[in-house]
Amino acid sequence: MPNFVALLRGINVGGKNLIPMAALRACFEEQGFDDVATYIQSGNVVFASAERSIPKLTARIEDMLPASFDYDASVVVRSRKQMRSVVDRAPEGFGAEPAAYRYDVLFLKPPLRSQAALASMPAREGVDQAWSGPGVFYYSRLISRATQSRLSRIVAMPIYQQMTIRNWNTTTKLLQMLEA
Repeated sequence: MPNFVALLRGINVGGKNLIPMAALRACFEEQGFDDVATYIQSGNVVFASAERSIPKLTARIEDMLPASFDYDASVVVRSRKQMRSVVDRAPEGFGAEPAAYRYDVLFLKPPLRSQAALASMPAREGVDQAWSGPGVFYYSRLISRATQSRLSRIVAMPIYQQMTIRNWNTTTKLLQMLEA
């Protein structure tokens, strides 16, 4: 069976949308998904499914979560192949200097495309860098000037509702889990 990851948007952040990972795993298993595993508390669910259509999987997951939790679900689903592409197509050197930069991957919910997201995403010269990718955009910010980064402004923008953010370490770990 193909493997997928569901990236739940906005759970266990700031005391809102609190969902225990054990309950989240159980919810996926009760709905017939196989090989369910979660990673950290931010809503990353790796699973197997006979269904191959990502739009159908997304709709199914977004329908099942409100029935089990007090959560207006917004989910980005990616296949193992798509996650491999996200990691392989990262800009050269992305993630290579974790002592100097914070690295994030902003996963876009279709129909949002990376060029449109990138065009509306503010970046501060000398602090932030942003690159377009396959269904994502990559964002790094200088740690020593992180308070000047414009990434935090995205939460007030309407486009933010169409994406979910994972740091580079989480992104690569999820790929490892998918490929295990």
